[in-house]
Amino acid sequence: MSGSTFGNIFKITTWGESHGKALGVVIDGCPSGLALDEADIQQYLNRRKPGQTSISTPRKEDDQVEILSGVFDGKTTGTPISLLVPNTSQKSSDYSEIASYYRPGHADFTFDSKYGFRDYRGGGRSSGRETIGRVAAGAIAMKLLKEMGITVTAYTRSIGPVSADLSAFDPSAITSTASCMPDRAADEKAVAYLKECMMNKDSAGGVIECRIDGLPAGIGDPVFEKLDANLSKAVMSIGAVKAVEIGDGVAVSTANGSTNNDAFAMCNGQIHKKTNHSGGILGGISDGSQIILRAHIKPTPSIFSTQETVNKNMENIEIAIKGRHDPVIVPRAVVVVEAMTALTVLDGCLLNMSSRLDYLINFYKK
Repeated sequence: MSGSTFGNIFKITTWGESHGKALGVVIDGCPSGLALDEADIQQYLNRRKPGQTSISTPRKEDDQVEILSGVFDGKTTGTPISLLVPNTSQKSSDYSEIASYYRPGHADFTFDSKYGFRDYRGGGRSSGRETIGRVAAGAIAMKLLKEMGITVTAYTRSIGPVSADLSAFDPSAITSTASCMPDRAADEKAVAYLKECMMNKDSAGGVIECRIDGLPAGIGDPVFEKLDANLSKAVMSIGAVKAVEIGDGVAVSTANGSTNNDAFAMCNGQIHKKTNHSGGILGGISDGSQIILRAHIKPTPSIFSTQETVNKNMENIEIAIKGRHDPVIVPRAVVVVEAMTALTVLDGCLLNMSSRLDYLINFYKK
């Protein structure tokens, strides 16, 4: 199976299945000298693990990470970092029935079409648990970015019809509310809405917004390796994401040039933009202002109401899915969007080191 490796210089390869013995990631290209231990990574994995709130799957997993290689005396060595997270709460029997049919909204049919075989236990490689490796690697990327003065912050912008009021933005609410909204009043409304969905044996979608602060101008390339294109690919590679917006996003299609263009101005001897409709990227290259992206997340496809589908005998059937499932994917995906964004930005920064001769001369000339 190809396609499990991401990145150019800071490169990650995730491995494992939802109901296998473990999941993990191998990270190549991390520079030596970064102070790192399991606690640095665990704080991010704790944000995506299941069974923490009333709107999360009841599956209980500790998701405890173990560093197998690449760290010595509390610092990275510059060699590949291997991370492992055991699975401890598999209930594969919940999924034995689905081996014979294709669940609506899942990758069952497409996996069979591609490989002629699939691991039906919780979705196997296409399960949301695959993102454990992404988050673990993203935790290291975010720690490296922090050393560079760059921060990545994601949060729930909306769930179903409920949107956060960003004028009441509360950063502490992102990690302390069930919805991961930065607005506690909106969180209460979102939780109430999700409980209605659960009563109706249904699920909900939503939007995750992510901000990148401190990224200097000049990161990215103008043609096939545009920063916004790479961010979009990274975020779209998360299973539940169906659309990505940068800056004003789809709203630009109804705007005029006179209102959509961001005027430049001098401020304290530096070039700044008066507005940020572009979302911090122009021509595929960062412009030094805050980068803003939004990921649109589909409703959880595993719902308990009756659905129509087809089995392997090519017969029309009706099913009611069993097992343990989230009524909404959004809150646990917030940290995944954050991780994929950080991985993309860090890789772009490392690639940019060779974009100008003066960078090389200043680094190597003695």
